[in-house]
Amino acid sequence: MAALGWLTPRRRSATARSVLAGEAAAEAARKSSLQLEQEREEAAATETAVAEPEFPVVGDVRAAAFFDLDNTVMQGAAIFHLGRGLYKRKFFQRRELARFAWQQTWFRLAGVEDPEHMQDARDSALSIVKGHRVSELTAIGEEIYDEYMADRIWPGTRSLAQAHLDAGQKVWLVTAAPVETATIIARRLGLTGALGTVAESIDGVYTGKLVGEPLHGPAKAEAVRALAAAEGLDLNRCAAYSDSHNDIPMLSLVGHPYAINPDAKLRKHAKDRDWRLRDYRTGRKAAKVGIPAAAGLGALAGGTAAAVALHRRRR
Repeated sequence: MAALGWLTPRRRSATARSVLAGEAAAEAARKSSLQLEQEREEAAATETAVAEPEFPVVGDVRAAAFFDLDNTVMQGAAIFHLGRGLYKRKFFQRRELARFAWQQTWFRLAGVEDPEHMQDARDSALSIVKGHRVSELTAIGEEIYDEYMADRIWPGTRSLAQAHLDAGQKVWLVTAAPVETATIIARRLGLTGALGTVAESIDGVYTGKLVGEPLHGPAKAEAVRALAAAEGLDLNRCAAYSDSHNDIPMLSLVGHPYAINPDAKLRKHAKDRDWRLRDYRTGRKAAKVGIPAAAGLGALAGGTAAAVALHRRRR
């Protein structure tokens, strides 16, 4: 009995301690569980605040996307590729070749649109097409796209455009290139359509003049504004994409501006305003860090020599 008396208190004491330990553990578990749940909720709230909303918004038919063409959708300038194709078809003489070679080489090296170069290119193109039928140039434009433009489309930019199309939104090219050329490119890429520079024609024949002015800089913004009003779009829900600081008016017009392969001025402007940036080039353009003059002249000479050699082979 003495032994039992000695064992019983210890057994009861151990049981009490076990109960106490179990209750303490349960309470600690409950508190830790509540704490973990609170931490998860706080983390989820933070992620929700930081994460970008879904864009483009599927089914938002009052939104659309506007894409610049030269060096945004396509490497180089469409009007220069057009000139190359027209030269191949003997629309102009050999003396014009050096000018087109220089303009395209300069554009590719600098990666920016210089108004003087672009105006010179447009004047050249207008003089070349004067007297030709619109239908003739449109048919030739289809061939030129296959020859010189199709392989120069930036895959990354095309994917951005496709995302808008997949969301059920319209996608427009907005460019200083001839509207006929821009429309061909838009159709080939499956886009909605194009806003471009309109050349005057009478009875289906080019006069060598423009209707108004080239669709460049502020004119692009006005075109987008007019189209948005006609289409019933909310510009705050629309997106615009460009590589050039000349298109800042157009980019500033929409709620979702993107700088694509931006020149130095647009890159700085975009960063200052927290705009989204995308760069699909394999490396920075040499001209942006000061390309040696000899290298620039070498590229020009190479481009001109190649074009002259092509001309000689045809002869």
